[in-house]
Amino acid sequence: MKRVYKAHILFTPEKDAFEVFENGYIAVEDGRVLGVADNLKALGCENSEVIDFGNKLLIPAMNDMHVHAPQVHNQGVAMDLELLPWLQNYTFPEESKYSDIAYADRMYRRFLHTQWLFGTMRSVVFGTVHTESTRLLMRLYQKAGMGALVGKVAMNRNCPESLCEDATAAVSGYEQLIEEFNDPNGLVRPIITPRFVPSCTPDLLKACGELAQKYQLPVQSHLSENISEIAWVHDLEKESTCYGDAYNRYGLFGQTPTIMAHCVWTSGEELEMMKRNGVMVAHCPTSNFNLSSGLAPVRTFLDEGLRIGLGSDISGGHDLNMFRMLVYAIQVSKMHYQHNHDRKFLTLPEAFWIATKSAGSFFGKVGSFEPGYDFDALVIDDSVLYPDEYSLVHRLERFIYVGDDRQILHRFCRGQEISEPEL
Repeated sequence: MKRVYKAHILFTPEKDAFEVFENGYIAVEDGRVLGVADNLKALGCENSEVIDFGNKLLIPAMNDMHVHAPQVHNQGVAMDLELLPWLQNYTFPEESKYSDIAYADRMYRRFLHTQWLFGTMRSVVFGTVHTESTRLLMRLYQKAGMGALVGKVAMNRNCPESLCEDATAAVSGYEQLIEEFNDPNGLVRPIITPRFVPSCTPDLLKACGELAQKYQLPVQSHLSENISEIAWVHDLEKESTCYGDAYNRYGLFGQTPTIMAHCVWTSGEELEMMKRNGVMVAHCPTSNFNLSSGLAPVRTFLDEGLRIGLGSDISGGHDLNMFRMLVYAIQVSKMHYQHNHDRKFLTLPEAFWIATKSAGSFFGKVGSFEPGYDFDALVIDDSVLYPDEYSLVHRLERFIYVGDDRQILHRFCRGQEISEPEL
C-alpha cells in the first residue's frame, strides 16, 4: 500500500549537510521509501491521498547501537565507580535477577517503553545469559513492531556463578533462539554476544565465532573501553597483538558484520584492523564519562573512514534519549579539539548522519529517506521551542538540544506507525 506524507523533511544522505524539503512530500510503499520531492508530480503521486503533518518536522528515527536492556533498573546508579568495580558490585548482581522471568518481563517492558518514548526504532541490544528472558525480550520487540538485534550474553569466567555458562550450554541456548528468530528479513534477530574477552574463555570465544560463521549472524562486544580492562586482556590473551586481535583470532572481528562498543583507546594496529575488516564503532559518550573511561576519538574514526554509530550504553550511560547522544558526541569531539586543533569537532550534520544513516547501515538500508530505504521516521512538533524566524535546520538543532519525548508525535518503523508499548 502506498502512502504519501507531507511535512518539513530533513535527512542526511551524506555526512556533510542536511537535505531539506520545506513542505516536502515523501512516498512510502510496503514500508520503504519511494522518493522525496517538493511536489506530488515529481513523485508520480498526483492522485494520491496525502497525510499532511503541517508545520512539523519529519526526520529519520533514532538507532541505539549499544544498550544493555537488563540494566534499566540501575540507570543513574553507582555513577561514581570505574568500569570493573561497577560491573562486579552493581551490574552482575542486577543481571542475575533475570533468571526470574516475571522480573524480566516487568523490567524489559519498562525498557522498551522508554526507547519508544525517545523515538528509538532500532537497537543493538545485550540481554543476559538467560535464554528464556532473552527470548522474552525478543518477543516484546516483535510485539511492539520495533527493530532489534538482541544478544544472549556469553560469559564463563570472571563473573558470578549465577551468570557463568559453559560453552556447550551457551551454544544450545543460542541455537534455540536462532531457530525461532533468524528470519533474514525479520525486524528482530539474534546477534552473537560474547560479553568481552575477560569474561570468555578461549573455547567460548571460539564457539561464538563458529556460531556467527555457521548461521551468518552479526557479532557485538566491547573493545578498548578502559585502560585497566586493556591490560587485563593483554594478560589473558598473550598471543594477541592487540585487544581487537583477541577477537579476530576467534572469528569475531568482521568475519560477519561486527559492532564494537566504546573503542576509547583504539589506535594504530587495532584501528587499521577495524578499517580492513569493516568493524563498526558504537560510540557511547555518556558511559565513557560516567565510568571514567576516557574520550573516544570520534573525529579520528570519522576521518579514517570507520563505520560509526551511537549508543546509550545504559546503565554505564544514564540516558536512553539518543538525541542527547548526538549532543554528547559533539561535545566529546570539542574536548578533543581543545587538545588538537588539527582535528575539527563534529558538526551537527555529521553527528546526525552518524546517528541515522551510518548507524542504520548495520541493519541494512535504514536511517535515510533515499529510495529503497526502510521508512523509519519521527514526526516532531517543535512549536513550543522555536521562534518563527528560525531555519528548519535550526529548528531541528534546537529540538535535539532542548526538546524531549513530548514533541515526538508519531513514530514509524519500516513503514508501520508504532503505538505505545504496554507497560
